[in-house]
Amino acid sequence: MSEGSWARRLPSGDAPLFVYGTLRFPEVLTELIGCTMELRPATVPGRRVAALPGKIYPGLVHAESGAAQGFLLTGLTRTQWWVLDEFEDDEYDLSPVCVHVGKRVSYAWTYAWTEAVESGDWSARDFAADHLADYVRQCAAWRRELVLLSGTV
Repeated sequence: MSEGSWARRLPSGDAPLFVYGTLRFPEVLTELIGCTMELRPATVPGRRVAALPGKIYPGLVHAESGAAQGFLLTGLTRTQWWVLDEFEDDEYDLSPVCVHVGKRVSYAWTYAWTEAVESGDWSARDFAADHLADYVRQCAAWRRELVLLSGTV
């Protein structure tokens, strides 16, 4: 949950976002941007969803083989992009990636991790079972604070 990401240039228009970690959960999206949007299954070849030291959320990093599993999120408004960008830690870099949605290949943006990772992969199933409910509550509190600080959203 960033304090310095405001300087990052955000995608324009309705650019798609590849989500692979906590943003893949409709409950999290609802707390952060006020709605759940269509999530289409997608993969990003040559990447993996890595566990991060001391974190319950993951990071997308380069991989020798395989593909990161996630979802393509489309139709974000400029305000929703801003909220998600404020939410992401500064250790994430907003980067374009090649995304496979079924047999279609296109480009999307994603938040790629730039710091150290663990050797193991992050588990969405384990996160949902062990942390999702508390994480959703933390997201709601974060959003309330954002509204108070910004006076908008």
